[in-house]
Amino acid sequence: MFVDSHCHLDRLDPNTHDGSIAATLEAARARDVGQFLAVAVTLDDLPTLAAIAREHDDVAISAGVHPLHVLDSEPDVEAIKEAADRYGAVAIGECGLDYHYLDKTPDRVPSREVQRERFRRQLVAAAELELPVIVHTRDAREETLELIREHSDPAIGGVLHCFTEDLEMAREAVRHGFYISLSGIATFRNAESLREVARRVPLDRLLIETDSPYLAPVPHRGKPNEPAWVVEVAQCIAQARGISVDEVAMQTTANFYHLFRGAAPEPSAETRDILARAGLV
Repeated sequence: MFVDSHCHLDRLDPNTHDGSIAATLEAARARDVGQFLAVAVTLDDLPTLAAIAREHDDVAISAGVHPLHVLDSEPDVEAIKEAADRYGAVAIGECGLDYHYLDKTPDRVPSREVQRERFRRQLVAAAELELPVIVHTRDAREETLELIREHSDPAIGGVLHCFTEDLEMAREAVRHGFYISLSGIATFRNAESLREVARRVPLDRLLIETDSPYLAPVPHRGKPNEPAWVVEVAQCIAQARGISVDEVAMQTTANFYHLFRGAAPEPSAETRDILARAGLV
């Protein structure tokens, strides 16, 4: 089984399976993708995401505010915690720092100071709720790591999603209890440095994702992305490491449920009975 650990189901392209979320998920399930984490960009996304999750048992959701999203007012720690709790989020995010556009379009993105405080609040909320964080980072390497070290609990950890940095940053994040998630970018011809990350990061610290509808992998590049294509990311990692796709699928699925414990399916009555008789519950 594969897991798409980061997708935006509320933002799928209308031409993807005629805009049907149900059909999109069914196409992914047909390729053995059995779990999806639908990630919030703003807290206003949560009612829609929660409705999707109620309709599909294999969809979990997160609660957070993207660093590039412009808000009229910033939610405080309590507001973030309340929203995550109300809608059953299994993680906080997508949060982080993105300084890529500060020099290009400074009037259209939150300032460095706003982004830092927004990220800090979400890290604090995650720690207090004992939830992992989903971190977006771009052109902000040192400050991202600094805030993670200051405000994130290594015992809970999180993930650097859609990772595009170098092996050194990946290693530092892993040391702080984080996972590294690779997207379709790893399949691009000029992404050899990411394939090196895929080879060198321990397999028990890797996740796979689509970030759909963005960043479709080869051979679908240029099309709107969809969760079914997380399989191509797994295939890329398998080829880079010289192992089977099944091994990548099994380990990244185990990693997902280890990190996002709230997304793990409830054991069946039979399984609970076996565990009870074994003295494990």
